[in-house]
Amino acid sequence: MARIEGVDLPRNKPVWIALTYIYGIGQKTARDICVSAGVEGATRVFQLTDHESARIREVIQKQYRVEGDLRKEVAMNIKRLTDLGVYRGLRHRRGLPVRGQRTHTNARTRKGPRRAIAGKRK
Repeated sequence: MARIEGVDLPRNKPVWIALTYIYGIGQKTARDICVSAGVEGATRVFQLTDHESARIREVIQKQYRVEGDLRKEVAMNIKRLTDLGVYRGLRHRRGLPVRGQRTHTNARTRKGPRRAIAGKRK
């Protein structure tokens, strides 16, 4: 089992797909990593030699910011916005969409499930 950046990669998937399980690596980046490490992207993870997985690990550490470092950076950016009190920071603080989306009818992912309003009593 290949373990890269603290993430266990799924054994039966092709390398370029398995790399997307690492936070901060998408499909394009995973393909680029395979090319720069000299590994065939279609090879399954369990077929990787130790030398190939070491090359992949080395490429990721040298060229990309992933997992803990990236999460910390994103959290610090959000914290900076909320501390400054800018509009984007207020939206983060209130748990509403940040990038100008409509909230009258949609935005259920950010707002959470609907809350019932107490009806009129007669």
